[in-house]
Amino acid sequence: MSTQSPGPEVPIRRIDRILAFTALGIAAASVVCFFAIIIGTATGMDRAAFGEGAWPVVAAIPYWGLPLAFVLIITLLIMSFVRKGRAQSRR
Repeated sequence: MSTQSPGPEVPIRRIDRILAFTALGIAAASVVCFFAIIIGTATGMDRAAFGEGAWPVVAAIPYWGLPLAFVLIITLLIMSFVRKGRAQSRR
């Protein structure tokens, strides 16, 4: 059973929402692009086809997007801990 704190909740700032939704969007786009590459490979596309058109961008999104989403989530957690710590010290 959880206990509730006696004081009011710490408000969620706009930057926290932006970081959360950005991390979620980048991670979702990375997973979709990852599955697009798997499906493209399973349908018999050769390696030369992945070097043309939009495929280099589709391949780069999971490569750069997942680590970026991880960094954004860690940043969000640190900011949240600092904000809650400051709110506790003011009581």
